[in-house]
Amino acid sequence: MSNPLSDLLAEKGILLADGATGTSLFAMGLEAGEAPELWNEAKPENIVKLHQDFVDAGADIILTNSFGGTRHRLKLHQADDRVHELNRKAAAIARAVADKAPRKVITAGSVGPTGELLQPLGALSYDDAVEAFAEQIEGLKAGGADVAWIETMSSPEEIRAAAEAAVKVGLPYVYTGSFDTAGKTMMGLHPRDIHGVAKDIGEGPIAVGANCGVGAADILSSLLDMTGADPSATVVVKGNCGIPEFRGSEIHYSGTPPLMADYARLAIDAGARIIGGCCGTSCQHLAAMRQALDTHKAASRPTIETIVERIGPLRNKTADATPTAAPRERGRRRPS
Repeated sequence: MSNPLSDLLAEKGILLADGATGTSLFAMGLEAGEAPELWNEAKPENIVKLHQDFVDAGADIILTNSFGGTRHRLKLHQADDRVHELNRKAAAIARAVADKAPRKVITAGSVGPTGELLQPLGALSYDDAVEAFAEQIEGLKAGGADVAWIETMSSPEEIRAAAEAAVKVGLPYVYTGSFDTAGKTMMGLHPRDIHGVAKDIGEGPIAVGANCGVGAADILSSLLDMTGADPSATVVVKGNCGIPEFRGSEIHYSGTPPLMADYARLAIDAGARIIGGCCGTSCQHLAAMRQALDTHKAASRPTIETIVERIGPLRNKTADATPTAAPRERGRRRPS
């Protein structure tokens, strides 16, 4: 079935997703512990600026300010009775910016993890997770989101619950994991296994991939695993801006615009079709990535050694990790 994201992928081949939401809003004055989603009502002009800056930098996809928009996350801020409205406003703000852009821009409804563990490890049942995600995605759809963008996930079961909710609501979906624990997600999902998590739900995902995690080099390593496991899949990478480092009480990201441009080039050659930035990625970084995508000349598939040489050392490599030079033969809260 046709949808705006698939249509734009078919038209352009490679798409640029936006950069960081959380760190960009912190730069605008968001306080630690404050819910970014509340700014959809309290400071909508800041959210407009967030999206507009990324569109001006060249983004083809902008993610709504709704990462923590489930009732479970909003309950921490006494806003669990406002799920639909806060998500609707998040999508409506992004939709308005996208609609006035001089080119086609996709509005992706950001859906982050609930923060709860599913049974039997925790108290949240699968059916309750589906219900909570559906409540959020209903709001995103009402505000004009083109696609449910399920991101920063650790649990395959939670990905499935969010995907089932998207299908229930009637939105196509994308999902990405955060491979931040010895090369896997916190719940043990390996990048090469991302494709099979929800392929049987509805018509399957438009795209799968990785976001956040440890650093740009590590997410490129995960990308090699993902595209090696299924070279025909549409794969997303939305990596952090270099390596996060604490300087006193502040987190600083080491990536420069030239480094993130090189990350984008390597991501294309490693098989990604949607490339963006996560934590620390500003509109200046994204503009450099846009130029890199637009001027890129295809090169050979990178090796781990090439990635380390150009981007920096892996921070998440395990003893059993093996460099992937070619596709295999077989077929917060944590705001960004």
